[in-house]
Amino acid sequence: MFSIANILPIAQIVISAVLVTVILLQQMGEGLGSAFGGGGTSYHTKRGFEKILFTTTIVFAILFGLSTILALLIQ
Repeated sequence: MFSIANILPIAQIVISAVLVTVILLQQMGEGLGSAFGGGGTSYHTKRGFEKILFTTTIVFAILFGLSTILALLIQ
């Protein structure tokens, strides 16, 4: 009834939608100054919501990569 081959494409769509959303949220947080090359060169540590977005992006990128490899192995 439910096999990994049937669930995997739906999971990949959900993972990719979340990944795109998280990446866009990160870009919105940087402001317009960096978009035109006037971004600050100072380094700051990630705190709060920015850190959560950063780690969420990494987790979903790894999940998407693993699901892609799994889809190739199933074929």
